[in-house]
Amino acid sequence: MSVGGLAGAALLLDRLCPPPLERLADLSVTVADRSGQPLRVYTNAAGAWRLPVEADAVAPLFLDLLLAYEDRRFYRHAGVDPLAALRAFGQNLGAGRVVSGASTLTMQVARLLEPRPRSLSAKLIEAARAAQLEWRYDKRAILGMYLTLAPYGGNVEGVRAAALTLFGKAPTELDAAEAALLVALPQSPSRLRADRFPERARIARDKVLDRAVEAGALSAKAAAEAKTEPVPSVRQPLPASAPHLADALRARRSGETILTTTVDGGLQRAVEALARREVAPLNQRAGMAALVVDNRTRAVLAYLGSSDALDEDRRGPIDMVRAVRSPGSALKPFIYGLGFDDGLIHPLTQVADVSTRFGDYAPRNFDRGFTGDLTIEEALQRSLNIPAVLVLDRVGPLRFADALRRVGARLVLPSRNAVPGLPVALGGASINLWDMTTLYSGLARGGMVAPLRLQPDAAEEGGVRLLSPSAAQQVRAILEGSPPPPGIVQAQALRGAGPIALKTGTSYGFRDAWAFGVTERYTVGVWVGRPDGTPSPDRYGRNTAAPLLFQLFDLLPADRGRPAGPVTAEAPPELLRRLQAGESGQAVGVRQPDRLRLVFPGGDMVVEALGPDGRADPLTFSATGGRRPLSWLIDGRRIALSPIAREVVWRPEGPGPVRVTVLDADGRSDSALVDVR
Repeated sequence: MSVGGLAGAALLLDRLCPPPLERLADLSVTVADRSGQPLRVYTNAAGAWRLPVEADAVAPLFLDLLLAYEDRRFYRHAGVDPLAALRAFGQNLGAGRVVSGASTLTMQVARLLEPRPRSLSAKLIEAARAAQLEWRYDKRAILGMYLTLAPYGGNVEGVRAAALTLFGKAPTELDAAEAALLVALPQSPSRLRADRFPERARIARDKVLDRAVEAGALSAKAAAEAKTEPVPSVRQPLPASAPHLADALRARRSGETILTTTVDGGLQRAVEALARREVAPLNQRAGMAALVVDNRTRAVLAYLGSSDALDEDRRGPIDMVRAVRSPGSALKPFIYGLGFDDGLIHPLTQVADVSTRFGDYAPRNFDRGFTGDLTIEEALQRSLNIPAVLVLDRVGPLRFADALRRVGARLVLPSRNAVPGLPVALGGASINLWDMTTLYSGLARGGMVAPLRLQPDAAEEGGVRLLSPSAAQQVRAILEGSPPPPGIVQAQALRGAGPIALKTGTSYGFRDAWAFGVTERYTVGVWVGRPDGTPSPDRYGRNTAAPLLFQLFDLLPADRGRPAGPVTAEAPPELLRRLQAGESGQAVGVRQPDRLRLVFPGGDMVVEALGPDGRADPLTFSATGGRRPLSWLIDGRRIALSPIAREVVWRPEGPGPVRVTVLDADGRSDSALVDVR
């Protein structure tokens, strides 16, 4: 057959029998930090730790030792080394047994791609596959295949997984002793496992070092120094940081094996260590979660879903960053911010903290007491409940909930048909730590709220405006004056760091403790509580979550940007316009004559409406105040829209309690419970 015919036949065989690359495609998924270092590694479909490696991603010294020991003419042969084959044939013939092999690195790659029992026919197939690989790929690509598939004992494959499990470092950081050991182990990975047979592994390593000296790849002095290094006797676990985040990204990946995140690996590990230490004194079923965000890029720098993902007693597998919980009073800053933008209040507006009823709702402060007259600034810093409800009553709970929805923060109400009401100000609706931290990050971004970023290639988004820049600045400035937990002031002064805009929250029954901190550069959100929803008596935001928040800030650079202050008494444009027009500028705590209020029913009541035949007589509901049109709801379902009239007629379907709600055009509401009998 002519040379052209042989070439054609080879080309046909190559097309009909391409190299089997299935094992090379079955790789471990790695979730990496922003610098490319692994946060968490998963086994592949075959249950092995097999991480992809390119030749440029290992220490050059390792490649020098590998080629000196395994295949000195790697860059000069075409897959099979004739000189090595002749040498091995002569040595084996002289010894009367197999004492030397002639496998090139390319032939070893062929065997790793397509394992088969050792035999002469298998050797011939390996040689043919090696020629095929050399035809299809360049030398660096073939090296990458070997570095990815080389066996290191047990289920560890590839030099990256081996470097991590034996030395806890990347293959770019290997020294001479470490590189020599990783060159030696694939020769007999089970017999030479360093964690089981350290002396065998040492002898094999030293043999590689001697061969490297002979080949001129290493000096005798460097080899002698490397031989003094101990061989690692235990394997280290592969990285397992940010497990909840890693699981979520892996679940929605689209074929990638390396998922790079925005997380700072060193900070993530420090946050996890802090959480494990701080959760120990709490209830044995308590947990915690935290987020650290760079406000400039919206990048999540640390993601703590629980203090320990493997701790079943603390419900560690549950990602509490995404779990929906009651925020307590942590939403108050955004109520006040909307009040600033609506021209209802400014920081020095006087408000009355006194016993107040809103229909059938009578909120009370955390300490069960009342302060009397004070400013909005003081009310927010002290997180008083009555002033916040007063402002929400003017802003409108429906409008407030819709404003949060528009920027991507979802409030979850107690029942599907429930309508947002005034209790939203104090934790009457639930939300998760992710959305809350997103909202607080918006305070440092001039009131613009945009999704947080978990991966560097996430789409850039300008965001949606929740507050005006002036309102966001004033809210943040007020919160910078909030009193920190005991013992924190002195530590702050010693660090020389600027103030942190602090807001805490505690849900009903001490079920959830929250703390949020904002500086120009960073936002930190913390949740502490029991994931099963049971109370943690005497554990609340200020004494439980806030100290942890300040410890998290201690892990961040002292340069956190400029403070937001000072707080100003300047009236916002809308309130200034009203004052200039001669309209009332009285305190928001004074009842206005147009406040929406139910006339009938005028509070919780029992109504005798059922006749002898079991049919109910119609009931006429009426309201006063508010801006029309009015919407009327029964148990959250709208029954009528009254563009003009302030009354509506409704016939009960049968006996039992129903909640009657009236809403005005501004989202203000009043409601009452009626028991129909």
